[in-house]
Amino acid sequence: MRLIVAAPLVAVIGFAGLALTESARQTARASDLQVLAQVGAEAGDLAYRLQRERIAAADLLTYARPEQQDAFGVEMAATDDAVVRYLGQRDRLSTDNGTSSALLRRIDAALDGLAPLRTQVRTATHASVSAMTFSYRIAIADLINFRENVSHGVVDAPLADGIRASAALSKTAEAIGQQQVAVLRAVAGGELTPAMQQDITAARTSYTESSLSFLALAPPDWSIWWEQAGTGKEALALQRMQDEVSRAQPGSQLKLETDAWVSTTQTRAARLADLRARVDDAVRDDVRAAHADQRRRAVAEAVSVLLALILTALVTWAVARQITRRLRRLRDAANAVAFEQLPAVVAQLQQPGSATVDPQKLAHQQSSAALEPSSDDEIGELGQAFSAVHQAAVRTAAEQAVMRANTADIFIHLSRREQRLVDAVLAQVDLVERDETDPDRLDQLYTLDNLATRMGRINASLLVLGGVGVGRVRQRDVPLQQVLQAALSQIEHYARVRLGMIDGDVAVAAKTVDEVVHLLAELMDNATTYSPPGSETWVSGRSLGDRVIVQISDEGVGLSAQRMQQLNELLARPPAIDVAAVRAMGLVVVGQLAARLGATVQLRRGPRRGILAEATLPAAIIRSLPPEEYLLAPGRLSRRAARTPSPPPPYQPRPEPTAGRPPAERTLPAAPVFRPAPPPPDRGDAPTEELLIFEQVNHWFQNDVVDGQDGQDGQNGQQWSSPADDAWRTAAQAHTPEVATTTNSGLPKRQPQRHLVPGGVTVPQQQQRSEYRDPAQVATAMAAYARGVANRRRTPINLGNK
Repeated sequence: MRLIVAAPLVAVIGFAGLALTESARQTARASDLQVLAQVGAEAGDLAYRLQRERIAAADLLTYARPEQQDAFGVEMAATDDAVVRYLGQRDRLSTDNGTSSALLRRIDAALDGLAPLRTQVRTATHASVSAMTFSYRIAIADLINFRENVSHGVVDAPLADGIRASAALSKTAEAIGQQQVAVLRAVAGGELTPAMQQDITAARTSYTESSLSFLALAPPDWSIWWEQAGTGKEALALQRMQDEVSRAQPGSQLKLETDAWVSTTQTRAARLADLRARVDDAVRDDVRAAHADQRRRAVAEAVSVLLALILTALVTWAVARQITRRLRRLRDAANAVAFEQLPAVVAQLQQPGSATVDPQKLAHQQSSAALEPSSDDEIGELGQAFSAVHQAAVRTAAEQAVMRANTADIFIHLSRREQRLVDAVLAQVDLVERDETDPDRLDQLYTLDNLATRMGRINASLLVLGGVGVGRVRQRDVPLQQVLQAALSQIEHYARVRLGMIDGDVAVAAKTVDEVVHLLAELMDNATTYSPPGSETWVSGRSLGDRVIVQISDEGVGLSAQRMQQLNELLARPPAIDVAAVRAMGLVVVGQLAARLGATVQLRRGPRRGILAEATLPAAIIRSLPPEEYLLAPGRLSRRAARTPSPPPPYQPRPEPTAGRPPAERTLPAAPVFRPAPPPPDRGDAPTEELLIFEQVNHWFQNDVVDGQDGQDGQNGQQWSSPADDAWRTAAQAHTPEVATTTNSGLPKRQPQRHLVPGGVTVPQQQQRSEYRDPAQVATAMAAYARGVANRRRTPINLGNK
């Protein structure tokens, strides 16, 4: 708004300044002209006084009588008064007065030379009249020239003519004065010489020309004044004397009374002086009127400019206020659309159910009514254009939402169809695994099982991208260790993952188990995929009371700081479904799952090298386990055991309370893969080694009664037993513990290792690091063991039937 108001104001002030400057210049000229006119009038009066002093000096030099001395003194006094008045006005002029400066300096010099000239007139005897009066003539001529120069630069023509007419009167009086001096010289010389006659004729001619110039420049009333000054007996007497002088021949003697000539010419000069004074008064009045008029004009122009500025400011402010108000309203509406309405519509379109949205209808409904209404000016056109842009943006967002929803539906339908096929494959693999005895083929089946499981995870990822859940309805919470083992079973390089410190007193809520498993599986798969084949990936899970921290660290080459920041932003704000999301599906799925669970996932540099992925599970999805449900921490599980939840082992010793113990004691050492098994008492077979993990999958091979031929007739069959029966009987006794002694408060005292299953856990003398067991070797050994057990079952049954 300031710019809109300032621009026209600056233009108006600029033009007004030019006008006021010119008006001020004209006013200053009028003021200077007033001073010049006053100085010119004083110069004319001073010239008249010098003329009278000159004729008195010429009379004194001619006769040198006492009365001439007195007359000369009187004229000097009158001249001095005129000089004082002239200098008083002269001081008002500026120092730089153009062409008049040199003339004024000459006048000042002539006035300074009056004193010695007067002395010479008084003291000189038989001095030349022409020589003495020449100095007066020069001073008078400069004063008359100054009066003529006053009219230079005057714009008003009548005023300039009046100034020149007044100067012409001074010339007329000077012509009479020159005639006076010339006649006195002729009378004093006793003879009229041709030179004297020529001077008299030139003076009379100058009088005539000056009179005609005055009459040509003077207005009618001044001409009347001239006629009045030229009438009377003195004018007739002067005319008669001038005619007599004109008739005189050179070489003759002028018979003329000098007193009469001097008095008559002085009378004529006095009348001309009065006429000049009246003309100067009229000129000064005109100059004052012009100055006043110019000043009024300047004041009027200043007031007009001020009014114009005020009016321009008001009109500009009103227009600018209207424009800025409309622009501000349009800006506020645009900001509301850009930062509130459009993001709200986009957020609404990202919600489920956006596939049924009509883009055109939604764009018409969301068109903002707060924008500038339709008008014919540019602001209205701008509002209409922005409304069109808003509608196009809403329509495009709706079309993209519909396209994303359709793409998500495609992902969901394809994933579910594929998942049914994957479930069928897994079911068939399970059937084949149960009857397979060849360890090599069983290993291949395990590999195929793992591939199908990974395919299922990919299908689950497509479901996540499609915006639906991946979990099944579960009835109980799952311990964190089993969650990590389940996640481990869904990746390819499970053999390179080692479980570190896992807190056993926490579990994952039943409704979020599958999603947490999927999230951790994606992180484990990413860690093992982008690390060297021979390296290991460590996984740890610790409870911090209000949250659980799961850390997955690899030994890869790591990431740059910029790339790590991009991935962390991707995890914090996963994008919508697009090609980039499918290409980086693992991290996008992790971000989607973390947002759904309220968890946070962040990538950091590893302690030595590689990347450390840290997943923070919030308290809302974490449950605490009572001490009696703590799980032993096995060092490793095979992928089959990790994928398929197995029933609890025949006997699990109750762990010691963990309160007050260091965290390192909360993970129990793992048992070795094989242990020696004593032969049963009724058989003479050599002792064999029993696979400990068989306790977890023993239910696969349990068959209570087998007949003699096909194993389905229970009447002729024989009860099957194994070396683990003693362990089962010992574990059964744990349900009815015997109380040997009690505490002071009546609580039973625990007897260490009383209910320990024989051979279940090897308790070393000192706590040692968990032994690492290769999952591939465990799977192969378990397959061989299963084949051997199956062969041993058929042999005694067949012999008994025979």
